[in-house]
Amino acid sequence: MTIADRWLLPDGMDEVLPPQASRMEELRRALLDLYHRWGYDQVMPPPVEFLDSLLTGTGSDLDLQTFKLTDQATGRLMGVSADVTPQVARMDAHSMRYQGPSRLCYCTNVLRAKADQNQGGRSPVQVGVELFGHAGPEADLEILRLSLASLQAAGADELHLALGHVGIYRSLVEAAALDADQERALYEALALKSPGALASEVAASVRDPGVAGMIESLGTLHGGPEVLDAARDALAGAPAAVGEALARLRALAAGVAVEHPEVALYVDLGELRGYRYHTGMMFAAFVPGYGQALAKGGRYDDTGRAFGRARPATGFSMDLKLLATLGQHEPPCDGIWAPAEGEGVAEAIADLRRDGERVVQALPGQSTGPGDHRCSRQLVWRDEQWQVADLEE
Repeated sequence: MTIADRWLLPDGMDEVLPPQASRMEELRRALLDLYHRWGYDQVMPPPVEFLDSLLTGTGSDLDLQTFKLTDQATGRLMGVSADVTPQVARMDAHSMRYQGPSRLCYCTNVLRAKADQNQGGRSPVQVGVELFGHAGPEADLEILRLSLASLQAAGADELHLALGHVGIYRSLVEAAALDADQERALYEALALKSPGALASEVAASVRDPGVAGMIESLGTLHGGPEVLDAARDALAGAPAAVGEALARLRALAAGVAVEHPEVALYVDLGELRGYRYHTGMMFAAFVPGYGQALAKGGRYDDTGRAFGRARPATGFSMDLKLLATLGQHEPPCDGIWAPAEGEGVAEAIADLRRDGERVVQALPGQSTGPGDHRCSRQLVWRDEQWQVADLEE
């Protein structure tokens, strides 16, 4: 191994340096304070759990993303957390057992065995909220509002919100009575966003012409909120659950429009990201200039069933590293440069720090100066006392 190789990091892993680290910590505090004001209590899941717990229920889709290791104490397989949501679901169902709605938030590191274009790097700092115990649209709207407030707190503007509902596709597939292979092929065709591939797969798998037409229409039902009106006509003969899902989406779209008229709303009834995980409303929030969603979430009811307590649930998550790049600006140059020595200087520095000031004390023989350490002021001896003055004075 060469010396250069010793500095290499694994693909998808990154280190956080100044000033991004400071920006991330500032943002972490701001978001957790925001969630506190909304009534969300912070939890801290462990970084490692036994595999049969970590990959149970909502975590079952994370198998390929999970680093696995053997517990030397018990010989059992453990997994490193690749997504906090299943852990928080376990905590709500098993450890906390609240009666009625519970609101939980978190901010912690996760580790993934691989990354894809929708998840970013392999070592994100995951921040998010989960609302358990309420199945109504009011909980979904709260989550949507809080996700938008989170992004705005991070400095995002020109927000675009993509909204969908996995229950529409599920109900139509159930009406078509497809087997597992047919359902998988149809799902893949719809995910390709190719009208030709979707039409071909529908023709091969769906016998009922009415259901076939409705499934095929999902590939075209995307655009502004007016898509929901078009969907009402295109899916008029669908099972009752489809009408209920459309009504919920209509209520959510109206709620977002009232409280966040500045947000561009996009509806896509053919979007199936998280299909095996979500059970109802799904959403993703985007900002121009970013190739991936900055916030993703939705409803995942019956979470906790595997732990003996089924609960309705809805929530969202974000990567703090990615959020910290929003509205990037140079860190403030507002520190105070203090001399290396002087009678009473230590006491003066301590007083300033107690007052919340950032004070950088020079070291003997130091070659760098105030500007190198983001200091715009200096501590000077004047009129028989230590005083803070501008550098140019």
